Amino acid sequence: MSKRALLSVADKHGLPEFARALHERGYQIVSSGGTATVLEGAGVPVKRVSEITGFPEILGGRVKTLHPKVHGGILARRHLADDLSELERQGIIPVDIVAVNFYPFENTVAAGQPIDDVLENIDIGGPSMLRAAAKNFKDVLPLTDPKDYALVLSKLAEGVDLRTRLSLAAKAFAASSRYENAIATYMARLGVNDDRLCLDEGDAGSTESFPEELALRFEKVQELRYGENPHQSAAFYRDSALAVAGATKLHGKELSYNNILDLDAAWRLVRELPRSRPAAVVIKHTNPAGAAVGDSLVEAYVSARATDPVSAFGGIVALNRPVDAALAEELAGTFLEAIVSPSFEPDALEVLTKKKNLRLLTVTDEDPLPWKGRNFCRVLGGLLVQDWDAEGVDEAFELVTERAPTDSQERGLRLAWIAAKHVKSNAIVLAKGDALVGVGAGQMSRVDSCRLAVDKAQSSLEGAVAASDAFFPFRDGVDALADAGIVAVVQPGGSVRDDEVIAAANERGIAMVLTHKRHFKH
Repeated sequence: MSKRALLSVADKHGLPEFARALHERGYQIVSSGGTATVLEGAGVPVKRVSEITGFPEILGGRVKTLHPKVHGGILARRHLADDLSELERQGIIPVDIVAVNFYPFENTVAAGQPIDDVLENIDIGGPSMLRAAAKNFKDVLPLTDPKDYALVLSKLAEGVDLRTRLSLAAKAFAASSRYENAIATYMARLGVNDDRLCLDEGDAGSTESFPEELALRFEKVQELRYGENPHQSAAFYRDSALAVAGATKLHGKELSYNNILDLDAAWRLVRELPRSRPAAVVIKHTNPAGAAVGDSLVEAYVSARATDPVSAFGGIVALNRPVDAALAEELAGTFLEAIVSPSFEPDALEVLTKKKNLRLLTVTDEDPLPWKGRNFCRVLGGLLVQDWDAEGVDEAFELVTERAPTDSQERGLRLAWIAAKHVKSNAIVLAKGDALVGVGAGQMSRVDSCRLAVDKAQSSLEGAVAASDAFFPFRDGVDALADAGIVAVVQPGGSVRDDEVIAAANERGIAMVLTHKRHFKH
């Protein structure tokens, strides 16, 4: 009985070489559509699926391989005499290798193509053949990754072992699962508008119901040296090339688990700062150790570093403009773990690459919906799922005190309010002008966060402003800030003692505005 390989791939990488090697080993190559055309163009003998089935491709190519002479050849169990007899009666030749990868559904969605084009890139025949081959892995080799072509070719001579077959089958089912999940996720984001299906882009999924069952799809980027601590193993996975997950590392040591967490925190904060001005952020253990905007990137970075120069040591820096030579000299003056920026000018790279271990990364995402998708938090035995906290940048301020903040103070309040969203709760953030001057993070009581923020300040707080990520439960926090010289406060409000807190602000001559939105970060 002749050997047969069925090849039908969207990713043509390495295809002609693989098919030619199979042909030289005595395999008949069967294919259809674009795959067959590529193989014919490369001079590889190929038999079209329509020749096998005796039935032409129909519906514009929607139906090609969905036929008993294809699936019977894949699913027949070679150790069962009845299956082999059935093949003989039906004139079906068994298939020994199935190499399939799917239509580029996700790329079509990412490119913003119309829904009709997206739907045409939902592969039906490919997953069906691959799953059939994976189900019958004892007799059929299922291949979905071109990287595995060389492995299979190396093992064909002595016979492919069961361990390899099982591994390829598991990989095939995983690929099918990821593909179906991507389609399900897309479908869940569709809405009905004037009887026409359209993407609810304005919502970014905020009104999408949570599914009864949650299937997650992530691609491994790299294994890490260790996790939060050296005794913990770790790896980095991604579900999109957004932000740090799609960063390009230009220089330095491999990224660690903690580096990635801090880089993510840094980039998420810097991209929320006003894009109209140069901005810089210093992160330490996922909390802002400094943040500022300025007339130049050097000015912004120097101001951000001055927020807490001690904590800046060993920190992560994020910038919203290309790094030039002048800024590189400033950055080189402090020991940093990593710097992330849209780009680095050649003169800047010349300066910074002298530091062998300093990680330099570029992120170029300009996605208008950076918060799409969901935020996950693993707990023992389960998973917490929520929308990203996408609010904060342009929230309205309601004046509730006798005194209003000046324009300069309101600018500081907005900077502090954006930063407070990125500080571990309970969070109190102090700002003066265009820079943070004190951060109180992660305290169990709000008044302690107030005192910590004041203690961390490197200069006088006279005329500074403050942001609180949640309401003040008592007036003691306001009093602690007023004692330090704070003149304006932004907070969500919502305490049963709001009247008492507002009265305290009036008594101390402080301007207070409410946002009516809380930004806890646990």
